[in-house]
Amino acid sequence: MPDENPARMTAREAVTLLTGPAGFTEHLPPSRDLPADGPLGWAGYDAARERARARTGEEESVVYGTGVVGDRACVLLSFEFGFLGGSLGQRTGDRLEAAYELALTRRLPLLALVATGGSRMQEGMVALTQLQRVAAAATRLRAAGLPQLAVVRDPTTGGGWATVGAGADVVLALPGAQVGFAGSRVRPADADPYAYSAEGQFAAGQVDAVVPADELAATVTHWLRALGPHEAPPAPGPPAAPVPRALPVPSAAVRLPETGREAVARARDARRPRAEAYLADYFAVRLPLHGDRCGGTDPGLLCGFGLRADGSPVAYVAQCGTATRPAGYRTAARTIRLADRLGVPVLTLVDTPGAANDAEAERAGAGAAIAETFAAIAAARVPVTTLVIGEGGSGGALALAAPGNTHVTADSYFSVIAPELAAAILKRPPSETGATADQLRLRPQDLVDLDFARSIVG
Repeated sequence: MPDENPARMTAREAVTLLTGPAGFTEHLPPSRDLPADGPLGWAGYDAARERARARTGEEESVVYGTGVVGDRACVLLSFEFGFLGGSLGQRTGDRLEAAYELALTRRLPLLALVATGGSRMQEGMVALTQLQRVAAAATRLRAAGLPQLAVVRDPTTGGGWATVGAGADVVLALPGAQVGFAGSRVRPADADPYAYSAEGQFAAGQVDAVVPADELAATVTHWLRALGPHEAPPAPGPPAAPVPRALPVPSAAVRLPETGREAVARARDARRPRAEAYLADYFAVRLPLHGDRCGGTDPGLLCGFGLRADGSPVAYVAQCGTATRPAGYRTAARTIRLADRLGVPVLTLVDTPGAANDAEAERAGAGAAIAETFAAIAAARVPVTTLVIGEGGSGGALALAAPGNTHVTADSYFSVIAPELAAAILKRPPSETGATADQLRLRPQDLVDLDFARSIVG
């Protein structure tokens, strides 16, 4: 592997990095005859292909087959950038489609190691339409409940990024890789290069993690364990997820609050455990999903998949005590839908004073994003379990709560509105905020009595 830039490794070096020297069995699609100089009769195209073949030892810009990463079998496809810039032509499309079909037939996850400059000009529209073939093959795999994981190398641009790369369920990137739809020769001259980097795409919520080459095999192994395939999700029915166990509960919260005011004060106490502590206790391994794929991120919402100590996967969506932003809700919905498609149960941790209500949040589509999250939980066929660990502020919190399967801690509350705001709306003086909190019946024991919560955990 080149020492100076691991992101520029060859197709087979990328495969070997993950499978080891003996872990890959290459497959080949049926041979396709092409007219001289390709479908357009592009003068010199055959000669260019021959030079690429001699330089790389490859017959096309993609190799594919089966292999084992860690302890997980999968179908791997890997782009060879040295072969005409890893571009997609008709024969490349044959190989890509065959890789997806191999994963479908064998019910294996698909792992794509992408390094491409886009569609092949020498084949014109014939090359461009290969993107439609890839999209259709990926859709068939998605419908079968099989996961798609992409590792984007240097460079990953054009239609290859917009299909095989960005279209994957989980996108990992090697540090320093050029990643973006527009390649370096076609983007505006004054464009910020950071926006077209792995790190820039991560900041924009388009990449889930930037992973150093020496950590890639372990990270991919964890993801393959988490994503499955698992059993198909059950038919819709009553929630049956177990109450999360071994969750940290502060000793000060053993006694239930006597008043609504006390319940609110406990939930807002900076000393109580937050989502990070609960997740660290619950999972042996956590694999974050980052961003809403619309250019937004919310650091106050943690999403991803985790592996319990027994190896079982659970998806998580956890609020961190801040007002949740539209990007956070969209990331939550993305996580829940992916878990549902793959048959992985979901844990949500509720802790927010409410949805962000500033002008920026409204412009970013707060209402639609919250609606999307409500819909994702309502449509989920897998068990969704909710634990309210702090503030349950109105609809911004309820969007992440599982109907009929919500539990609460002793230092939490849930309310239709914050008691201060309720008092203001009712034109009551601040001195009556405590009485208003009592009227709202927002204490943990009230939530159980009202059949909103199934139990008080801890």
